[in-house]
This record gives sequence, structure tokens and C-alpha cells, in this order.
Amino acid sequence: MGRGRVELKRIENKINRQVTFSKRRNGLLKKAYELSVLCDAEIALIIFSTRGKLYEFGSVGIGKTIERYQRSYSCSQDNRVERETQSWYQEVTKLKAKYESLLRTQRHLLGEDLGQMNVRELQTLEKQLEVALSMTRQRKTQVMMEHMEELRKKSSLEWQERQLGDINKQLRIKLEAEGHCFNAIQDLWANSAAAVAGPSTSSFHLQSSHPNSMDCDTEPFLQIGFQQHYVQGEGSSVTKSAACETNFVQGWVL
Repeated sequence: MGRGRVELKRIENKINRQVTFSKRRNGLLKKAYELSVLCDAEIALIIFSTRGKLYEFGSVGIGKTIERYQRSYSCSQDNRVERETQSWYQEVTKLKAKYESLLRTQRHLLGEDLGQMNVRELQTLEKQLEVALSMTRQRKTQVMMEHMEELRKKSSLEWQERQLGDINKQLRIKLEAEGHCFNAIQDLWANSAAAVAGPSTSSFHLQSSHPNSMDCDTEPFLQIGFQQHYVQGEGSSVTKSAACETNFVQGWVL
């Protein structure tokens, strides 16, 4: 019966971990030796245990193999730097050529250095200029339309402000006129009220100043009790003086 697959994780048991390290270390060293012998390969193997103990194997010597690795690594580094330098140089060359082409195109668009151009190149340049001129005119028209729209909106706002100002002015004038009319109505009403109340007040003063209770020339006296006035009839023979004398009749005695 075959052995089951071992799960690759750290062995927690210290004794089992040490036993496994010894077995697998010996197996790894044996496999390295067999590989160097069977395949004529230069192999260097370095192992450090958990306690810091060194185990190594070198088919031709650890030092020689490490020196060869350093030389190979430095050569690979140099090759990588050289490749990067060459790549940057090619990129700079491309950018420089593109820059010179753009400068030449700009001079052609400005009408300079046209002597070395043939008919086909001049026709192509003419088409480019026509397209650029058409696009420029379209953009100019668009900008002008936008500017006109802004001016129209601004003038519309100013017209609305003027309209509102005129309406406000008319309302203010109307309010002032209504205020004057209201003041005139108040003055008229006050004068009418004074004219209506004037005669009654004068008659009141007149009546109060001319009482009809007595027509005789008697001095005032205090009267206590019930007072009865006798009015002289048409056929009565009692004189006015007698009426004045009998004006007061004592109805009850204290």
C-alpha cells in the first residue's frame, strides 16, 4: 500500500521536523550529486539549518561556481543596460525625426521652403490649407453666432429691466395719484362733516343761551322736590307774570 500525499506545511513537532530535515537534506544532496554526474552539470548547493549549521555541495567547488554566477549576473546586467540604452537611443532618434518633420510641415504651411516640393506635394499642401481654412471659417462662424446669442440674451435682459423699471415708475405715479385722491376725499369728508355738524352746534349754543323755562326777571333760587310747569293756554286770562309767580308748585313737603 503506497504512502499518502504529505501536506506541505511547517511541521509543528520539533523532533519530527528535525528528522524530516535530515532525511530530505541527504536526499537533496544525493540528487544534486547524481545530476552533476549523469548530466555533467556544474552544481552548487548551499543549505543552512535552523540552528545555523551549513551544508554544501559543489561539483567543481562552491567558490568557482559562485564566481561564475557573479560574472554571468554582471554580464546579464550589462546586457540589460545596453539593451535599455539602445532602446532609448532608438526612441530619441524617432522623436528627433518626428520633430524635424513637424518643423518642415510648419514651414510649408507658412509658405516657406517650397522650392524643393514637387507638384504632387504642392497639391497635397493646397488641399490641407483648404481644409484648414474651411474649418477655421466654420469655427469663426460658430464663435460669432455664440457671441450674437450672448448679446441677444443680454439685450433681452436689459429690455426686461427697462420694462420692469417703466412698470415700477407707472405704479409709483399711480400710487401717488391715488394717495392725492385719498387725501382730497378725506379733506372733503372732513369739510362735509364740519358743515353738517355746524348748525346743530350753533342752535345748541343758542338754545342753551336762551332757556324758555323762565321769562321773568327773577333771581335764581334752589328748588327741591317735584316741579310742575303750567303752560299758558290760548284762552287763559293768566298773565305772564302770574305764570312766573306760580311756575313752581311744591308737590311734597320735607
